[in-house]
Amino acid sequence: MRCVYVLLSPACPCLLQLREDDARRFFQQILAGVEYCHHHLVVHRDLKPENLLLDEESNVKIADFGLSNCLEDGLFLRTSCGSPNYAAPEVISGNLYAGPEVDVWSCGVILYALLCGTLPFDDEIISNLFRKIKSGMYVIPSHLSEYSRDLIVRMLNID
Repeated sequence: MRCVYVLLSPACPCLLQLREDDARRFFQQILAGVEYCHHHLVVHRDLKPENLLLDEESNVKIADFGLSNCLEDGLFLRTSCGSPNYAAPEVISGNLYAGPEVDVWSCGVILYALLCGTLPFDDEIISNLFRKIKSGMYVIPSHLSEYSRDLIVRMLNID
């Protein structure tokens, strides 16, 4: 009998902070899954820890494609969807977007959460949260390696 395990945020307001080696293993699998989706012209649009499942060997599986969309050449998306803390600036602003870039942004938020144990953009007041996301201002803890810092900065680029 095969089991599937759900990787959920703990009930407390904090997230689990992983060592870089452990985070790398999970994150590489997440990126491989996202790359597979994009190669097949599917954008997820709601990537977050709650939508990442682990099998019995701790392999990551992407779940909940309810907000996903099929990409078409030359067509842009505008729908504001997904979980606010993981949503890209163009999504929460209601701007047109091609698709894959919003998944890259969400992956950047996930990587930050895996390595830091917190979210880069967080606020109980949604208007404040959106302002933080749109400004792209967040603090990267000094304990992260230069490689991790650089990758997060590249993924959470508001341009």
